[in-house]
Amino acid sequence: MVATPTPLISVAELANQTQSAPLLLDVRWALGDEDQRGVYEAGHLPDAAFIDMETALSSHGNGGGRHPMPTLEAFQEAMRTAGVSGDSSVVVYDAGNSLAASRCWWLLRYFGHQDVRVLDGGYAAWLAAGLPSQSGPSPQRSGDFVASPGAEVLLTADDAGELARTGLLLDGRPAPRFHGREETIDPVAGHIPGAVSAPALANLRPDGRFLDADDLALRFTALGVETHEAVGVYCGSGVQAAHLALALEASGVQSPVGVYLGSWSDWITNPDRPVAT
Repeated sequence: MVATPTPLISVAELANQTQSAPLLLDVRWALGDEDQRGVYEAGHLPDAAFIDMETALSSHGNGGGRHPMPTLEAFQEAMRTAGVSGDSSVVVYDAGNSLAASRCWWLLRYFGHQDVRVLDGGYAAWLAAGLPSQSGPSPQRSGDFVASPGAEVLLTADDAGELARTGLLLDGRPAPRFHGREETIDPVAGHIPGAVSAPALANLRPDGRFLDADDLALRFTALGVETHEAVGVYCGSGVQAAHLALALEASGVQSPVGVYLGSWSDWITNPDRPVAT
């Protein structure tokens, strides 16, 4: 299957796809208010299926940070239940900032499904355009998606530490957390030594849509992306890291990029790993 030329799709482009409409996945999620099924059932894009971050896009209880890599079996089953098949064109969206949607986008790519894009601006942009929504439970479908891991670069903690020393490792958390001045989530403050601060939400306009490709390219070039062959990303638990990976691809400056999915919440589980502030 050939990869789509851009990881993003606009609301206007999606609304105009009346023929061969893509399969829609709703991945709304919020830190501290993780159960968004009720929000989904109150209103979502027509025919979209709900994907739960905590059960479909993470695998808790096996280490690997706050949002560890999901098991192949759990991810495959969630995608099949949502209707994903090998020939599906998939569009993923969330409430608006594309953080959770980017996580699903990256995992689908990692597990071998290349025809997937993120709805730029998410549900908020869809409603702002005056487009219809519907309410009700998630449809139960039967796709034939076969998860085959390894299509994207998954970094281990050792990989990330080495990349911070010899290449470029971008940290997608807000700058105060990167610098260790304000840590509100994880028990240890700071960052991987040698990493560069690159807050993921700086990729966005105020309305939640991504900056255009040229502006993203300028941002990443200023961070040193073009001067390094090897580039990796991480954050707190692998959500903002996927957002950075998507933005890097949308910029046209760097693709593929390695993602340390366990991120800072995994890094600090080993007291022998160094911490910088």
